[in-house]
Amino acid sequence: MEAEAPTHSERSEDTTPSTSSTSGQGEDGPKTKKVSLKRTTSKPTNAKSKKRKKARVSRPVPLGYTVHQGEDMLLVISSSTSQYDGSAWTSQKKGSKKKKLTKGKGKASQIKKKKTVRPKPKVANNPVVKENEDTNLFVPQKTTDHRWGQSLPEEVLVSIFQMVVVQDGAVPFLCRVGRVCRLWNAAASSPVLWRKVTVGHCWIAPGKTQLPKTEMKIKETFDWMAQNRFSQLRNFSLCHWKKNVTYAVEVVSQFCPHLRSLKISYCTGLAVTAFQSLSLHSQSLQGIDLQYSEFQVEGLLEYLENHGSQIKQILFTHGIKNDRLLSAITKGSCPDLELLEVNTKLDSKDCELPVFIHALQMACPKLKTFRMLNVRPLHKTMRNSADSTLGFPLLEELCIATTSYSYMTDKDLWDILFGSTRLRVLDLRGCSRITPSGLSSLPCLELECLFWGQYFCSNVGLSSPKKELHMVTQKWSRTLQQLDIANQLFSEEDLEIAMSHLAQASQADTLHSLNLSGTRITPPALRPVVGQTTALSYLNLSSCRYLPRGIKRIYRGQEDIRQLLDKL
Repeated sequence: MEAEAPTHSERSEDTTPSTSSTSGQGEDGPKTKKVSLKRTTSKPTNAKSKKRKKARVSRPVPLGYTVHQGEDMLLVISSSTSQYDGSAWTSQKKGSKKKKLTKGKGKASQIKKKKTVRPKPKVANNPVVKENEDTNLFVPQKTTDHRWGQSLPEEVLVSIFQMVVVQDGAVPFLCRVGRVCRLWNAAASSPVLWRKVTVGHCWIAPGKTQLPKTEMKIKETFDWMAQNRFSQLRNFSLCHWKKNVTYAVEVVSQFCPHLRSLKISYCTGLAVTAFQSLSLHSQSLQGIDLQYSEFQVEGLLEYLENHGSQIKQILFTHGIKNDRLLSAITKGSCPDLELLEVNTKLDSKDCELPVFIHALQMACPKLKTFRMLNVRPLHKTMRNSADSTLGFPLLEELCIATTSYSYMTDKDLWDILFGSTRLRVLDLRGCSRITPSGLSSLPCLELECLFWGQYFCSNVGLSSPKKELHMVTQKWSRTLQQLDIANQLFSEEDLEIAMSHLAQASQADTLHSLNLSGTRITPPALRPVVGQTTALSYLNLSSCRYLPRGIKRIYRGQEDIRQLLDKL
């Protein structure tokens, strides 16, 4: 405390003389104060003077530009070339003016002067006019367009929906448009639109399991559709179902008395009870398609024994159990059968199908279409059975196409077609043992389509060249519309004679499609066909060794084929 006392006294002494001196000096005291004030305020005054200099430079500037002073130069910034001058971007500049007002009064006054210069009325008037124009244009659209679907007659909507149903199917299109409004619902519920229905993956993706709630929902929905939409159902198809297949067939048979065709494709679990329900309720059923589906053969065999007389079309896939159907048909269970198709998968190994041709001819004399796709038919004879003397008199289409080796010979083909004078389509793709002489001996005189190409055969290119193709083209040159001899090893001379027969019958304009892929066709043999057949719209010349490289391709359309004539 003693040490601090003198210091305090020293401070008091130091201060007292200053006060006394100021009071005693009189005029000197205030002068020192003014000097001290000038020293403290010297910096801000210099800043103000600098700012005033900037303001003085910018004040007399004309309205078209602004001058800013830098360290070593003057920056002249033109305001007339600004893209925002006179535009609607005034709100941003107002915000910037508020910031400038806080910094200094000189800038605020300067900005106020610029504010009076800008043509604000133009900016304010432009959007008002646009709003009036937009409203005037938009009001009529609301009044005329938003109820156009409800003003159409129901008959017009039904005809529009009919075109979509023919192309895309009834489900799910009609189910979706029925939710638009009451008028569309009434049009979509027309029974005329529900005559052909195909149901696929509507509720669950393939490979996924169905929950009990989902399965119940499927059944309820299917019941409602059958009771309210399927009153005039004619053709029904069910695809890729793994469960509830039997239930769906039973419901359709109960509520669809006009059912004529039933197609079950890629489905599993079709039980005997489904066929029993069909026999009780579906008295108009004429076609059954069970290709690539798993079903109990015993149920179908029982149905054919009792109601086979009304069936006209049967399609199924070749298998160990399913082959019993063919034997039942040959025994006479379907006397009015018109279409019979037996196929198999492309990757299946066992493709041999034993067929009793003579028994089938006697059991199905009204057969018009006979297809054995990708199978090798083995002709067998039954004991104590008389040979048919009529064959298939009404047969119009025979298809024995295969992707593997075929045992079909000229004699086998004759046994099938010896009485088929109305044949129009003959598909022998893969049948390498058939000869032109065997084809020319057939009784049909108005053949329209002949498919005789060799595809996926291991012996292509190894066999000797064939001859006498002109016998085929000479016989059917006036009626042939499609001819396919791809990969057939006929000689160049034989091909030239055969093409000349087709060219001579060009007055009829019947040939539309010609497939010569992989053959030994030459430009001289091709020239008369291309030049004289005016109706030709498809020509396949791919992989033809005796043609130039620029010609070996597929031609589609008459104009494309006419351009080929200039290159030959």
